[in-house]
Amino acid sequence: MSLTQISATAAEVIAIRPGPPLAGAVTVDGSKNAALPLPSAAAVLRQPVQLSNVPTSADVQAMLTLVQQSGHRLARTVGDPSTVLFMGGGIGTIAPELFETAGRIRASYYLVPALLATHGRAVLPWPGGCRIGDRGMEQHFRMYEAFGDRYAVDARGYSVVAGSARTDSVSVTLPFRSRGATVAAILRAVVAGRPLRLGLPNLSPEVTSVLRAVKSAGWGAQVTERMIAHTPPTAASAEGSITWAVPGDKIEAGTLAATGGHGRIEGVRGEDVAPVVAALRWLGVPVAVQENALTVHARNMQPTGHSLRAIASLSPGGLDADFEPSLMALALGLPGTQLFADTINPGRHGNLVPQLAALGADIDQISATQCRLTGPQRLTGAGVESTDIRTGSALLIAGLTARGVTTLGGLQQLRRGHADLPAKLRALGADICEVTP
Repeated sequence: MSLTQISATAAEVIAIRPGPPLAGAVTVDGSKNAALPLPSAAAVLRQPVQLSNVPTSADVQAMLTLVQQSGHRLARTVGDPSTVLFMGGGIGTIAPELFETAGRIRASYYLVPALLATHGRAVLPWPGGCRIGDRGMEQHFRMYEAFGDRYAVDARGYSVVAGSARTDSVSVTLPFRSRGATVAAILRAVVAGRPLRLGLPNLSPEVTSVLRAVKSAGWGAQVTERMIAHTPPTAASAEGSITWAVPGDKIEAGTLAATGGHGRIEGVRGEDVAPVVAALRWLGVPVAVQENALTVHARNMQPTGHSLRAIASLSPGGLDADFEPSLMALALGLPGTQLFADTINPGRHGNLVPQLAALGADIDQISATQCRLTGPQRLTGAGVESTDIRTGSALLIAGLTARGVTTLGGLQQLRRGHADLPAKLRALGADICEVTP
């Protein structure tokens, strides 16, 4: 095996070696999770939309392809691949490749409202993506039934057929705060042009980003922790292009902050990363929050030894489940006993814990969704695999402190959520190289 300077995201295996604390400044990409529903939101509006700060992560590019395969016209701005123009207007036929493309990503369910708007029917496979738990669609189906739609399921996937046109208000309460079902309900209301009262909504930044987007087309929203009251425009929306921007990736920002480096992470709203910032400060990592940036002061780090309870939550202001793996990797090197729990993605610990164990981590799995660890622990480099997006980012953090060389494979999983996270770390001084035979 030889190590060469990492050249591009074409590498399939990288090597990570420990070194001095990372330092410098880096700008995060647009958020994958926030970007995924916006192409469908543009499609249901049926008018020109310019979307900027679009990440080149694989899942987002797949969603753009799905919108095209649904018959919508897209264009890229010359010299700016991060800006996409949704042309509106005439709709073509559904491409036969759509079903196969949709099976690659979890967020294909965001396409349902767009297909209902233009074709009256959606036929899609069961959600794909990371293998971190059940991809149940029950809440989505319950919501579509509230709009009068009909659905059917089989072993390969599901179909939704639009109900008859109506103008009365739709009221539905979700049994828990599902982000996917909340976004789907908002977009289905736009398609129907009907007022929506949605109880127990998800109010994550990814959802409020969609609400802000459709507000630009005249839709109103009154939002509380218990209810979203979504109302159609009182008059025809103005003609001309609507401009949206994908917010910065809060998960990428949190991952970079969890490396224990010293520097500035730009392009992320401070309010979006408040829960992970609170966790980092609790552990003793000094983090300052600005309006559109984080500053980490690792040279002033004083580990507290406090016991962290990193409990993934869908509640407003709760810890996003995608922050948990990076916090676990960081906590391995700090004093204290920490508890981690993720019932939202019940298969995630089954991916992450064995990979960290391969580096020598001693983690007590209390249950399939809860684990406990006591640090500091010394890790040793080994060959590990990015079995899902967030496991990959956690292994990058662990490899930066493990003795010797850590080789990380499965980079295609990591690229689904981050266009090139290893390159960002390398720009901050990380010793990350491409492995060549």
